[in-house]
Amino acid sequence: MMKRIEELQLEITIDKKVYKKELEKLQYEMLTIQKFLFKNKIGLILAFEGMDAAGKGGAIKRVTETLDPRGFSVHPIAAPEAHEKRYHYLQRFWRKLPQHGQIGIFDRSWYGRVLVERVEGFAKNDEWARAYDEINAFEKTLTDERYIVIKFWLHVDKEEQLARFKERQNNPLKAWKLTQEDWRNREKFDEYVVCANEMFKKTDTINAPWILVSGNNKQYARIKVLRETINHVKQAAGQIGLSIADF
Repeated sequence: MMKRIEELQLEITIDKKVYKKELEKLQYEMLTIQKFLFKNKIGLILAFEGMDAAGKGGAIKRVTETLDPRGFSVHPIAAPEAHEKRYHYLQRFWRKLPQHGQIGIFDRSWYGRVLVERVEGFAKNDEWARAYDEINAFEKTLTDERYIVIKFWLHVDKEEQLARFKERQNNPLKAWKLTQEDWRNREKFDEYVVCANEMFKKTDTINAPWILVSGNNKQYARIKVLRETINHVKQAAGQIGLSIADF
């Protein structure tokens, strides 16, 4: 089924008491998932994309909060360093892949080639245009080799993003999260939506699906990410004849 940002119901919320109860339950299940992955030597890769201030960091924190820190890594992805530009753009992601049995989380990912690099003109037209096939092949290589790949797009509308920007700007504990680049990207909000929708159309695959998450309510988004991760791993396990219920 076609996935588009316009189809998201951004007004969805969750009761705070329900959130706390559900969060505790899902985090315990996530710990079980981690044990299952380690026991069966299956790698889990979670890629997070989305609008600035959409809640990627908060969702990642809730996914990892109760996990054994020895079994996962979080990679914040920024612009490539000078030495990384000497290689194919996917090379720096190959180097960060988790071992079989561990979890690798990417806060931004290889999709920068068809998002920020496309919008800002850092990649030529032919470079980002062929990247869809390159990325699909990259992900298929991984999922053919005992990896599970899940990709999340967290979305907020313009009004909620502006409110979060102002909150960060006025909070000394959060001011580091806001940069001039964030303000600059905001001016191209609509362009990013167009590019993201094309990205979903061309890279949403059975083996590495895109999951679009309504992010206006942070608590709802966190629960959604946890639940989808757990369900997808359970489904993938069943396809190879394994059951997480045994853990």
